[in-house]
Amino acid sequence: MELFYAYEVSGSTCFLDAEESTHCVRVLRHRPGDLLDVIDGEGTLYHCELSVADAKGSETRILSAEPGWNERPYRLTLGCCPTKNNDRFEWFVEKATEVGVDRIVPLIGDRSERKVYKPERARRIALSATKQSLKALIPEITDPVSVQSFLSSPPSVPCHSERSEESLHLIAYCFEDASHPRRSIKEVLEGFKGREVTVLIGPEGDFSPEEAALALENGYIPVHLGTSRLRTETAAVTAAEAVYFHFM
Repeated sequence: MELFYAYEVSGSTCFLDAEESTHCVRVLRHRPGDLLDVIDGEGTLYHCELSVADAKGSETRILSAEPGWNERPYRLTLGCCPTKNNDRFEWFVEKATEVGVDRIVPLIGDRSERKVYKPERARRIALSATKQSLKALIPEITDPVSVQSFLSSPPSVPCHSERSEESLHLIAYCFEDASHPRRSIKEVLEGFKGREVTVLIGPEGDFSPEEAALALENGYIPVHLGTSRLRTETAAVTAAEAVYFHFM
């Protein structure tokens, strides 16, 4: 099954941009009248007929629609500090998208080696991974924000809903705090009956004690991902998989 992404859906028409159109018309050699499957990036799959085959911009006529196509029974926000090696963070974006994530927030921590991050390329990678893994919802990749700002300004991050039985907020760090012992992420998820999860993953140098304390003040539960010491990007993908297997 091949999927195309429509940058705009208006009435009974899906519009493909130049990149999608070039792949459709010149690479795959689709012609008017061919049947295509098109996603809008917001969760709907459209079954369409190609009406205008132009490498600069194609159009398809919608025959039917499937809202919530391949929808997951949970919503996941992953806040992760970009790695010094940008390729590793982009690998995480690709794999987390394949597993299932709704929002990725690049976090700049006190100990981050990368203090500047541009998300444009990661957004393109997320689009490609969404189509490859047969999803209709492209994860949002926000502009970078500091850990302290993310934790201190919940209204600016939609997934930061009011703490309740419907939402779970986790922070994974490596150090031990006798007053707030870490629990296995699997154990914490086993007792969760809601559907909205936020997980924070720190940089190569881990979250600072001050960041961890602020997270705890804001209702986050400290967790670990097992006994292995994981790289930042591996930890983030492992967290996404833990949430995925809990619900699926």
